[in-house]
Amino acid sequence: MRRASCLALSCASVFLWGCGSSSSHTPPRTVAVSIAPATVTVAVGKTQPFTASITGSSNTAATWSVAGGASNGTITSTGLYMAPTVVPNPAQVAVTATSQADSTKSASATVTVTAVGPVDSVSVSPSAVTVPDFGTQQFTASLNGSPTTAVTWQVNGIVGGNQTVGFISMNGLYAAPSGVPTKSDGSNGSVTTTVTVTAVSQANNSASGNATVTVLPVNQQTQSGAIVLGTSGGNALDSTTNTSAHTITCCGGTLGSLVVNGGGTPFILSNNHILARTDQGQKPDQTHLVGDPIIQPGLVDTATCTSSGARTVANLFDFYNLETGTGTKIDAAIANVLPGQVDPTGNILYLGAPDAGGVPVPAPPHGGTGVMASLTMDVAKSGRATGLTCSTVIGVATIVSVQYHTKCGSSTTFSVNYTNQVQIASGSFSAEGDSGSLVVSVANADPVALLYAGSDTDTVGNPVGDVLSFFASRGNALSFVGGGAHQVMGCSLPVKPASVSTQSAVTVLPEAMQQAAAVRDAHAPELLAHPEVQAVGVGESLDHPREPAILFFVTAGQPRTNIPAQVDGVRTRIVENILFARRGMLSAAESAQLQQAVPASPEVYPISEAELARAKAVHAARANDQMSEPGVQGVGITSSLDAPGEAALMILLVRGVAHNPIPPVIDGLRTRVRESSRFTAGAGDAHSKAACAVPATQTPLRKATPSN
Repeated sequence: MRRASCLALSCASVFLWGCGSSSSHTPPRTVAVSIAPATVTVAVGKTQPFTASITGSSNTAATWSVAGGASNGTITSTGLYMAPTVVPNPAQVAVTATSQADSTKSASATVTVTAVGPVDSVSVSPSAVTVPDFGTQQFTASLNGSPTTAVTWQVNGIVGGNQTVGFISMNGLYAAPSGVPTKSDGSNGSVTTTVTVTAVSQANNSASGNATVTVLPVNQQTQSGAIVLGTSGGNALDSTTNTSAHTITCCGGTLGSLVVNGGGTPFILSNNHILARTDQGQKPDQTHLVGDPIIQPGLVDTATCTSSGARTVANLFDFYNLETGTGTKIDAAIANVLPGQVDPTGNILYLGAPDAGGVPVPAPPHGGTGVMASLTMDVAKSGRATGLTCSTVIGVATIVSVQYHTKCGSSTTFSVNYTNQVQIASGSFSAEGDSGSLVVSVANADPVALLYAGSDTDTVGNPVGDVLSFFASRGNALSFVGGGAHQVMGCSLPVKPASVSTQSAVTVLPEAMQQAAAVRDAHAPELLAHPEVQAVGVGESLDHPREPAILFFVTAGQPRTNIPAQVDGVRTRIVENILFARRGMLSAAESAQLQQAVPASPEVYPISEAELARAKAVHAARANDQMSEPGVQGVGITSSLDAPGEAALMILLVRGVAHNPIPPVIDGLRTRVRESSRFTAGAGDAHSKAACAVPATQTPLRKATPSN
């Protein structure tokens, strides 16, 4: 065998003759290098990707270089050329790719650097599209009219997107979130909004193209057969005609859940202002055999703002009167289900496990009478406006003033003061149209609250226990139709419960920070005397943003020794970590540097039963006094963010309304301030859509108003 005999030769023989001296030997392959593009024009400061093709070797890696050094530009190890900030002399620059397998083999491209580059145009297709929540949409990009994949995809300016606005792959495949993105309406709460998908040219990052995505939940669709709940619905008479403007304003919300009385009669549970037209609804009496018709979808989701685009699924049966009702106030109503019109299992959209396509199927809540809300409880709801959303209970036993409109399209308002409400964090948890949704625990799908109002930062709901107690007092002992306990899996597909808040940058006025530092310095020895304290600094309070606080940097896990909640009227804040890089008294800048190593604070911390009891005592004694203060719209129980583990009195302020100073401590309990728009519910709290005046000879168009 020739190979064996070659191996047996001496080194000299190999050198002189080689194993391949036979005429049948194939000579070694020659390495060849090519580069693309071979010629290109690049504006100063811009980038241009190059690719190298290397043949003749299994090692296809290249080493990149720019002739003349940095003054002619730079290039990365992956072939991304960055032009210099000024045009070189000469303006032509050589970019070279050299084979790492054979350094004698290379190829070069000519780059002409110009002061003003060619105008690039990026377009995205489709340019506008509607995607169902949990759905997907493929986008493609073109550069100067030619298809390209050399783009970076963003959603609302975020590369790759996120759980709130949806994700997008490097190939342009967009995945919608479970909950419809929202924004503040500027006055009364949150409204749904679109998201923007952007493709940015990798060769010229100043060139980009956009597409608009409307995320539309299936909750708004017209259903056939026995309807699944968590869907669009409302009173068929919930509209107002303006004859002078030739417009119709119509309203609607969410048909929340199915309940049943002791005799087995099923009812739809939702809000008064959804089913009973804010106290204006007709329920059965000696004159009326049946109550107002309840339709699916609601008028707000019909084409003409009339019930001709919907069907009656129930009739109004009973409700708590918002303006004249006595006892514990609730915003609730029930409607008697018509035979065969509602899924008898109590299924609610998106409440079940995901199907093969990753979209949660309908499922019932945990049957029974529900559970009480607790701080840090992860909760979910499926509603008409935003689909499936998930968040955290941030306040309990909350007193809150909520504004209503007397009827659909009316500018006349009245307010209702509620007690013992469930407060849920995040303005994106609900929007106009989600009123009537059933709030359930994420862990077991236990009914927790009946959603009825919100601001641009929070949502409030009636505890289900209060709702059921009212109807029981009227001779209808109700329970939720449902199945066994189960996790709401859609809260992690892809949206997870909102457990971490985004802390704003420090906005404390310099003079206020200086005052806090002066107080800190005056008490330095006693503040540093606490054995768990490693350092004392100054910064911003989390319980009252924009106010200064004295910061105690303490050892995590070490018992606390009565760190004061205030020092001479200045709030204190506890920052925990195992070890901090500095000791002693710190400046504001040094304090900010230490905080960077500490995880962001959650919206709410767990507190002990003892702390909860302490907070309840202060709340019972002082909440009504605080509610009488100007600018205060609510008082509840929460946890302190400045002192994890401690309870706090939550003071809800109306943003932009003057208020008296909020004391840092009331009866030994820390206070926590939360500003938002006015809490609203009812027909007038949303901006009109599709509203226009038309000539009297034409059919009036609608302006549709979802309710929250």
